[in-house]
Amino acid sequence: MACQPPRIDEHKKEMRAVQDSMDVLSGKWKIAIISSICYYNKRRFSDILNDVVGISNKMLSKELKELEVNQLIKRTVLETQPITVQYELTAHGKTLQTIINNLTEWGIAHHQKIFGK
Repeated sequence: MACQPPRIDEHKKEMRAVQDSMDVLSGKWKIAIISSICYYNKRRFSDILNDVVGISNKMLSKELKELEVNQLIKRTVLETQPITVQYELTAHGKTLQTIINNLTEWGIAHHQKIFGK
């Protein structure tokens, strides 16, 4: 009879995967930034700054750099006057669209449940 690995190992692997995901998407702003870019496909820095209420220029810059390091977004400098920087999701970043859509739907339903229509 073949020995099967205990379910607890599978659970630990899944928990590590969740923690890895949370490490990449952690903080108050990253999911909102991804959502802004996701909705419009390509966004300028100032557009994201306007979308994500309460974020500072410095924090947005920091978060965008971290998202770029994790290969979720691509930064493109356009040769305009003045120079424009544009952000878009990479193919890897686009894999988060389902999660963003699910979070949006859940957030709307949760708001209605807690605060009513």
